[in-house]
Amino acid sequence: MIAAFLKAIDQISDRSTRRVVWISLGSTLAVFIGLMLVVIFLLSSTALFSWGWLETIVDFLGWLAALVITWFLFPGVAGAFTGLMLDRVADAVEARHYPGLPPIKGASFSEALLSAAKFLVIMIFLNIFLLAFLIIPPLFPFVFYGVNGYLLSREYFAMVALRRVGLAEAERLRRAHRGQLFFSGVLIALMLTIPVVNLLAPIVATAAMIHLFEGWRSQGKH
Repeated sequence: MIAAFLKAIDQISDRSTRRVVWISLGSTLAVFIGLMLVVIFLLSSTALFSWGWLETIVDFLGWLAALVITWFLFPGVAGAFTGLMLDRVADAVEARHYPGLPPIKGASFSEALLSAAKFLVIMIFLNIFLLAFLIIPPLFPFVFYGVNGYLLSREYFAMVALRRVGLAEAERLRRAHRGQLFFSGVLIALMLTIPVVNLLAPIVATAAMIHLFEGWRSQGKH
């Protein structure tokens, strides 16, 4: 698992990946800013107090709350948007490390868009629910990274696996390696909540999942 992530990090310096990296940086940053603006608008659109000084305090707390909420929603939103540019990332990784692979059997753009939309809705609602665990600070990190790790590992693996194999085979591989997948997902969730690192996390996660998938698929052939 660690070797897969190290290869994925090294992929960033590859010439064929640079354009994808810049697209990933720009889109991920745009997602974060857009999500924060939406949260700020929802929190500040209603005046709760008529006293100016109290309203100012509430507005400041609203900005702070917006940053916190955005931070926790970001892994799911970024993960969903990654699905729309998965092929570019995957093609660059496969061209460098797995040049003998046949053309993909992947899903259509509309199917990928529908899958990303479903995942986005699930992740947003689930992370909003997880915010309730903030009242138990020692427990929250375990719940947050555990749940997001599980969901992100399933989504990234499905996006990668279904390019090459059918649903039944993808599910078989997922079940056979669910332990490694879970910890991979936790690592992805962690990267998505670290400043600066989170801008590159989607591309690293996609590349790492390809290495894991191809490694497990190769084991099954021997």
